[in-house]
Amino acid sequence: MIEQPEWFRDAVLYELDVKRFYDSDGDGWGDFEGLRQRLDYLDRLGVDAIWLLPFYPSPMRDNGYDVADHYDVDDRLGTLADFRAVVEAAHDRDIRVLIDMIFNHTSDQHEWFQRAREDPNSKYREFYCWTDDPESAYSTVNIFPEHEDGVWSYDEVADAHYFHQFYHYQPDLDIANPQLQSEVEDVLEFWLDQGVDGFRVDAVAPMTFRKGEDGHELDDPHALFRRLNRTVREKKEDAVLLAEADDQPELLDEYFGDGDEFDLQLNFVGNAHLVYALGIEDTWPLERLFDILPYDVFENGQWANFLRNFDELNLLKLPDDAFWHAKELFNPDDEDAWIFERGHARRTAGIFENNPERIAMAHSLMFSLPGSPVILAGDEIGMGEDLSLDERDPVRTPMQWSDDRNAGFSTADSDDLILPVIDEGEFSYREINVADQLGEPYSLYNRIAAIAHTRSVCSELWKGEFGQVPVDADDVWVFRAEYEDTVLITVHNLSGEYREVTIDPDLPWGATADLLGPGHYEFEEDGPMTFYLDGYDYVWVRGDSEGERVPLGQP
Repeated sequence: MIEQPEWFRDAVLYELDVKRFYDSDGDGWGDFEGLRQRLDYLDRLGVDAIWLLPFYPSPMRDNGYDVADHYDVDDRLGTLADFRAVVEAAHDRDIRVLIDMIFNHTSDQHEWFQRAREDPNSKYREFYCWTDDPESAYSTVNIFPEHEDGVWSYDEVADAHYFHQFYHYQPDLDIANPQLQSEVEDVLEFWLDQGVDGFRVDAVAPMTFRKGEDGHELDDPHALFRRLNRTVREKKEDAVLLAEADDQPELLDEYFGDGDEFDLQLNFVGNAHLVYALGIEDTWPLERLFDILPYDVFENGQWANFLRNFDELNLLKLPDDAFWHAKELFNPDDEDAWIFERGHARRTAGIFENNPERIAMAHSLMFSLPGSPVILAGDEIGMGEDLSLDERDPVRTPMQWSDDRNAGFSTADSDDLILPVIDEGEFSYREINVADQLGEPYSLYNRIAAIAHTRSVCSELWKGEFGQVPVDADDVWVFRAEYEDTVLITVHNLSGEYREVTIDPDLPWGATADLLGPGHYEFEEDGPMTFYLDGYDYVWVRGDSEGERVPLGQP
């Protein structure tokens, strides 16, 4: 694979959990060999990089985010050799591989914690935060308030209390410790040696929060992030860091630094506003998004936009009245869909009522925003959720490959599956699966593939000047991105009703090419451009200010 330091700026990312993607050996767990066998599927979809959820040895009490060993693969998923085979096969298809990296906490089964609790004089003791007096020690709100009473738990072996912002079985690492920082660098270098192209760093903001008995914090968190960036760049020039930095909007551009910290950030602010705008079928949340989020970050980094991830749909970045309205809007009948007092355990298809036209339009709108789009595994076929499962598991059911037994995911007995497949209702694998959609030209899968492939040649979205084009309809979003001589105009009807909107394209007549979408338009000579949109229609049009018609494939 040719080194391209800027590759991430217009990449299509695909978030997947190896454990739930495809089981090659019939034990009920997805594995790396199964992923290797399915890479052609991702290549056809138009994926530029895969982002893998944790696959390390783990008790799996928190889907692998309770890491027990940073230097290996859980044997239920395969071996390091299997992992390297996936990386090599992905690179053969020009697909890069990003992996989750968790440095805010470990499992209480991690060797570091086991040695820390057993030997108060070891260096590992200082990797964690301890107190003998939790009543007087620094305290804060636990990230899972429904399940944890606080941030201090007692360990009998250490005869002391340890600090944890997440679950009690996930003791926090004291990332301010210099020896731990050196260990973190070793971990990154190890996985770069295995061929990875970058890291999605988990819980970046909590890494910087006050911790421990005295509530200390990093003197300069960004010095740490710059150090991580240098470590990665020195080892592999075009490797990247993707931040899960769920912080306040006015602070987010700081995580990019001067182009020397994180290359990408998951756009949580954009996610909440985008999904809410689609839910209420009104563009004002999108207008607010562009008011509150810094979009002049191109020189230093890039946003990673998404509709859903494998956690809850976190709505905390909405204004208070919109937050409470969204809670009811997306949760009319089932309280089980609302978790952690901040979000919904529904997939995109569940949120948008299993309407393929609406789901496709939602993806088109997400792909048309400045940034690198992220597809959640299964969303491209409209997989739904199973709300009978606990907490975040409703959106983590196995991939639905066919209408064969166990959704074609595994030949194991159903009781041995990592999670049950969805086998009842409108989201059953008999109704929604890859096999049915691959050969259907207008299936959701093929519509999203068309969106992904079109997005990959529209450099206006990551290089150009951009902004909203006002129109009379509050439920139609018109966006214009301009780079050098080309102009990209994307139009999305957020409503289920027919709409017509007219704009001044500021382009020579006849100098446009229709790129994508079921909507259509008319361009009058020396006049305006009018778009005709059925419910949930969208259309992408490229024009050229010099009077040329720039076709697809020549951005």
